[in-house]
Amino acid sequence: MQETVITHIVRQSDWLREWLRQTMENMNLPDEAFTLVDFGVRFTLLAILSSIVYYVVKKVVLFYIVKFIQKSKTDKDDFFLHRKVFHRLSHLAPAVIIYLFSESLFGIFPKFESFLTSTSIIYMIVVLFWSIQAALNALEDIYNTLSFAHERPIRGYMQLIHLLSYVICFFILLSYLFDVQVTRIFAGMGAMAAVLMLIFKDSILGLTAGIQLSANKMVRVGDWISMPAHNADGDVIEITLNTVKVQNWDRTITTIPTYALVSSPFINWRGMEESGGRRIKRWVNLDMRSVKFCTPEMLEKYKKIHHLKEYIENREREIDEYNKANNIDETVMVNGRHMTNLGVFRKYLENYVIRHPKLNTEMIFLIRHLQPSEKGIPLEIYVFCKDKAWAKYEEIQADIFDHVLAVIPEFDLRVFQLPAGDDLREAISSLASSLKN
Repeated sequence: MQETVITHIVRQSDWLREWLRQTMENMNLPDEAFTLVDFGVRFTLLAILSSIVYYVVKKVVLFYIVKFIQKSKTDKDDFFLHRKVFHRLSHLAPAVIIYLFSESLFGIFPKFESFLTSTSIIYMIVVLFWSIQAALNALEDIYNTLSFAHERPIRGYMQLIHLLSYVICFFILLSYLFDVQVTRIFAGMGAMAAVLMLIFKDSILGLTAGIQLSANKMVRVGDWISMPAHNADGDVIEITLNTVKVQNWDRTITTIPTYALVSSPFINWRGMEESGGRRIKRWVNLDMRSVKFCTPEMLEKYKKIHHLKEYIENREREIDEYNKANNIDETVMVNGRHMTNLGVFRKYLENYVIRHPKLNTEMIFLIRHLQPSEKGIPLEIYVFCKDKAWAKYEEIQADIFDHVLAVIPEFDLRVFQLPAGDDLREAISSLASSLKN
């Protein structure tokens, strides 16, 4: 069928050529003019034919392909439309026509025929690889719709395939233009291996790092990571062959080399997000001079606190039994066992934390002393908040410590803080008053 069409067109073009020759001879025009007109007619004929085929493919064939895909039950093939795979393939149609008719129409112009054939082949190779790039993007889009794609992204691998396709396309074009086998080109590249390793160093390191990150589930898109060495603290928004993009909490973007996540330490907060709570770890420095034994009056006062009545009664009974069993002289507070205001306050915080509706008491919770220092004795609250959203977490943490700071004076304790201007003025005023007296 193809040969019949081409033969018919060539026969018609030969008839037209003879008619032009006779007409121009009758007009006594030189042979150069005939050659020029003949070339122009053939070129115009090829241009019109390739344009018609391109129009038919673009407006008719492609139209029905689009309609078929839109009516299909699956939505996976829609990605090929979105990435314009078929639109790119339609550009092959005019190139195929030019390739098929170049020898028949321009055989009498061998140099131009060779140029036209070579150009059409090169164009078809480029369009084919151009379409492959779009198809790869469509396949990546389809993969990203899968449930496990979030945990195992393939962006880096697809970028490597893109890069390899560009290299293959380049070598195929090189092989065609210089009439050299591709295998010989690769064989001759042994001496260039070091140069290529240097050129593609980041890509090679990124590929190996990407495999490790994916296989070990070290990081994925959507994870919150902290990497102080690269000023990164935020959500991972993209993982590519060479880089990982992190959107920091101040909305800036930090770009980190992929291999840096393997060779350098970083914190991934995914474990916190997948667990039952987000840690609250904060302390209050108490003035050690305010720590003292509890008097009966103080204990009666503390018993009125909802969280402490049962504890104090049980503790008093336990201490009283111990002191009596060991014949302790209780007239001196140093002897035996006695409750302190700090110990009672610590127990109050434990009961307060246990009863707090927004804290997860099934996870670790501690109210503990830290190492005393010149800034007092730190009393640390170590608990886990059920709500892991940043704003809610900060709100709950602030509410807890607002309450803690407010109740500290009720236990005859003082918060330690460095002297400020008001403290110095009060001290000077007190000193001046004492000197006057």
